[in-house]
Amino acid sequence: MSERHGTAGQPPADPSAEPTAEPPADSRAEPAAEAVRAGDEAVFGELATRHRHELRVHCYRMLGSFTDAEDLVQETLLRAWRARESFEGRSTFRAWLYRIATNACLDALSGPARARETVAADVSESPGRPAAADVPWLQPYPDELLDLAAPDEGAPDAVAIARETVELAFLAAIQHLPPRQRAVLILRDVVGRPVAETAEALEMSVASVKSALQRARATLRGRLPRRRADWSAATRPSRDELDLLERYVTASRNADLAALAALLREDVLQAMPPAALVYDGRAAVLDMWRPVLEGEERWGEWHCVPLAVNRQPAVANYVRRPGETSYTAVNIDVLCAEDGLITEITTFGPELLPLFGLPLSVRPSIVEQAVTGS
Repeated sequence: MSERHGTAGQPPADPSAEPTAEPPADSRAEPAAEAVRAGDEAVFGELATRHRHELRVHCYRMLGSFTDAEDLVQETLLRAWRARESFEGRSTFRAWLYRIATNACLDALSGPARARETVAADVSESPGRPAAADVPWLQPYPDELLDLAAPDEGAPDAVAIARETVELAFLAAIQHLPPRQRAVLILRDVVGRPVAETAEALEMSVASVKSALQRARATLRGRLPRRRADWSAATRPSRDELDLLERYVTASRNADLAALAALLREDVLQAMPPAALVYDGRAAVLDMWRPVLEGEERWGEWHCVPLAVNRQPAVANYVRRPGETSYTAVNIDVLCAEDGLITEITTFGPELLPLFGLPLSVRPSIVEQAVTGS
């Protein structure tokens, strides 16, 4: 299903070789090419630091996992340092790093130790099934770290971290693409690289790139939400979404099942990767929540912390069970909303909370300060 490496009858080109399709870099914009080739660690480190955060976003799109993306950024920079003599300044340092990062991700995806398969689900029979339910390795990405990749919306590459390119539904959907098609789609439609540069970076012909892009787009049309066309390039949840999140947090803290029910659309879906299970409809979601929040077997007192994840509203949930002295992290809920109601909830385990600067347990005194604002 993936495109073939290199040209027939010839060995693949060196993946770290510098792209030539991009116009020559301005000598003022890339004054350090000679220093990089000479092994100047300080110059290389400064340039690598400048691009590190956006490379992590790029690897995250390729892999769907935050922790794996961090590993591949480290691998990318290691490969770049080892291949530093090949950087001649004919392209930007950024374009050179993107080429190395993309091929590092493809190598990781092709390795037997990292082999991954999405859950086989017939989209035609379950058109509303969340794509996240079929990607067991999917992880959220904190907005604070996305902001580091493009500090403001006026930055040249701010579009690279717009909501439409990092929302969980999009990230999960592109994981269904063969790796090389995925790389083509990301480089062309997300990062906006020229077709010739994309072809050279992936050792493909221009015709093969165009064909792969057409197939990738066709596959995504069957995987993305029906209202995908309504997604915007926003880099923050909307005011209405934040108001909805506030109500969700309040209802969750109070274990108020009726208030939570009022926030859910009738056809709401809840997915919980890595499990492939989907709770389909408001009644099913509430039935799953009820024993946790109500009755003799309820878990205890709840503490909820609003978050921003993948440019979507989210919340970290903690509970203090009877007899316990602290609140223990339970999960992270990432919300998708339409017309003032929650349409989809993607729930992740609590192990990633330290990425958000949050602890795995909280003392009651801290919770009291958060609730009272004191």
